[in-house]
Amino acid sequence: MKPKLAKTFLAFLILLCSTLNPAPVRGQTAGAVLSGTVSSPAGAVVSNAKVSIKNVATGQVTEVQSSPAGAYTAPGLAPGDYEISAQADGFGSISAKVTVAAGAKQTLDLALPATGTATEPSLGDLGFTPDQVKGSALDQARLDRRSHMLRTHQRLGLITTAPLIATLITSAGAGGRHGTASGRELHAALGGVTAGLYLTTASFAIFAPKIHGTPVRGPIRLHRALAWVHGPGMILTPILGALAYDQRNRGEKVHGIASAHAPVAVATGIAYGLAILSVSIKF
Repeated sequence: MKPKLAKTFLAFLILLCSTLNPAPVRGQTAGAVLSGTVSSPAGAVVSNAKVSIKNVATGQVTEVQSSPAGAYTAPGLAPGDYEISAQADGFGSISAKVTVAAGAKQTLDLALPATGTATEPSLGDLGFTPDQVKGSALDQARLDRRSHMLRTHQRLGLITTAPLIATLITSAGAGGRHGTASGRELHAALGGVTAGLYLTTASFAIFAPKIHGTPVRGPIRLHRALAWVHGPGMILTPILGALAYDQRNRGEKVHGIASAHAPVAVATGIAYGLAILSVSIKF
């Protein structure tokens, strides 16, 4: 064979071999790999857990199981968004979302909830912003202040009952045939203490911040109604008592408007006692 012909034949063989055994195409991208560990609420690994991986775009579902070490691996995933769910006997189910990139190796650990519970979408998942899901700091401060003032009102109201009862008891030694000057002074002093405590108690309820839309229950409605009785009574009683005190000290018999001091005081005490009972006994 001539040398020139031999070279031509050899070149043809090389070209033929190259055609039959092509080199791998450069730039071919391998599938993404998603892996992770399935664990229990206590942090222990969970074996044989079923992990479902759904491609959001295509709807294709890949299912794998966790190993005895709790690990799962899903190779060959196309890039895109996926919905991941996991479940196992004795545990609740969990779901999550993940986006995988082309050729990436991504890790997503899954912690199963306790039996009978399942993860619910958060308010953020439903499209609410953090400002929308959190309460107003101003409204919360107003509510806290109202609660504090009403608790103080309740405590002072109970404390006021002590001098009120003592004032009613000492009224026998302040008037009538057996009344004495010292008895009147003691009765007046206790009456002054009662009035001062009552006004302080009432101020906490009057000046407590109002919360619009707060429902008024039956006992509270009765409590407020009784306040219209003992409130004016607590103002009139000391005034009438001072008039009666001056008349008795001048040696006069209690007369005129001052004679209403005793019945007004009794009516006020009864209304005040009922007001306390209205919020102490549920009905």
